[in-house]
Amino acid sequence: MLVLLAGIFVVHIATVIMLFVSTIANVWMVGSSNIGTISTGLWLLCNETCTQLPVSSQDEASLKAVQAFMILSIIFSVVALVLFIIQLFTLEKGKRFYMTGAVMLVCWMCILIAVSIYTARFTGTMVYSTNPHHGYCFILAWICFCFSFIIGILYLVLRKK
Repeated sequence: MLVLLAGIFVVHIATVIMLFVSTIANVWMVGSSNIGTISTGLWLLCNETCTQLPVSSQDEASLKAVQAFMILSIIFSVVALVLFIIQLFTLEKGKRFYMTGAVMLVCWMCILIAVSIYTARFTGTMVYSTNPHHGYCFILAWICFCFSFIIGILYLVLRKK
């Protein structure tokens, strides 16, 4: 049981780190231009230098929603990690980590909403670029989506023995 708890803890920490990286780094979409490689993220457009991400007025609300939900997912994931540590030492034997699992599933839902909005609105559309494709941050966000769901379910069914 201790090995299972340690494994879940390590995967949870890895998920938090990947969420930070995918939110902060500006490699959600990558394309090429006559200058070189161009990448865009949730915050900046980067080629040789990084500038503010140019977004049309109709896409601005979508981008702000993606930014907000990714930040919320980080917050909920960190809160779930703290709750896990607290519940690990305060719960009696045989009790389940309901609160930790519920908060982690809220994190999962935030990631789902953010990545779905980004996929629907911004995939394949990149200014000043030809042949755009997804970058590693977009892929990390989907990996975090899977990990947070698995961790959330495991927390709900996990008992301390």
